[in-house]
Amino acid sequence: MIFRISLLLCALSGPLAAVECRDVIFDEVSFTICEADATTDKIRTFLYRDTGKPYGTFSALPGNIKFAMNAGMYHPDRSPVGHYVEDGQEIMRIVPNAGPGNFGMLPNGVFCVSDNSARVFETRNFMEKELSCDYASQSGPMLVVDGKLHSRFIPGSSYKKIRNGVGTSEDGQITIFAISNQPVNFETFGRLYRDELGLPNALYFDGRISRLYAPQINRSDFGVQMGPIVAITD
Repeated sequence: MIFRISLLLCALSGPLAAVECRDVIFDEVSFTICEADATTDKIRTFLYRDTGKPYGTFSALPGNIKFAMNAGMYHPDRSPVGHYVEDGQEIMRIVPNAGPGNFGMLPNGVFCVSDNSARVFETRNFMEKELSCDYASQSGPMLVVDGKLHSRFIPGSSYKKIRNGVGTSEDGQITIFAISNQPVNFETFGRLYRDELGLPNALYFDGRISRLYAPQINRSDFGVQMGPIVAITD
């Protein structure tokens, strides 16, 4: 368990010095994984500039960006499909009902950042708790819910795409972002979070358009205009 070991080392040596990224192989699939500590790293979401136009790309983001990733599904105008909060302001309401596509394959979930904590919540649990977030993005499906894979995932499925997502520790301290470097199915992606990374809850962000900015490993993906983005800044 690569990251369980790294979490112990971090606990012994002090807080992470910003996000740390590395490549790992799980079930013969290559992934890039970036680990952050929500108590020390400034995790936030980005969507619209002051002009009201979407940022769209990593290079357009303000400030000194240490890490960035697309962070949820969006409409053709790049507005968010689901719940979205930025700097405490709700831009899109929560969407609780089932629907077409991956987003509507319940349970889906919400990535919520608040009070030096980052957590992934199943959507209906999020609503029952009446939680509020400083930054949030809803997407779907959930990859792992309370230690269990999404019930509709099929082992060995041929439905594979480049995919990315996020998982969080129970205490909200550790956040791990992952992107596959080759097409992967949902079941394998979920097991990466549950079995390899040992995280109880994880959320799928998107597939096919998945992009990563990680200057510490000299990676900067381009090629599409994005909607919601999650980033770590100074």
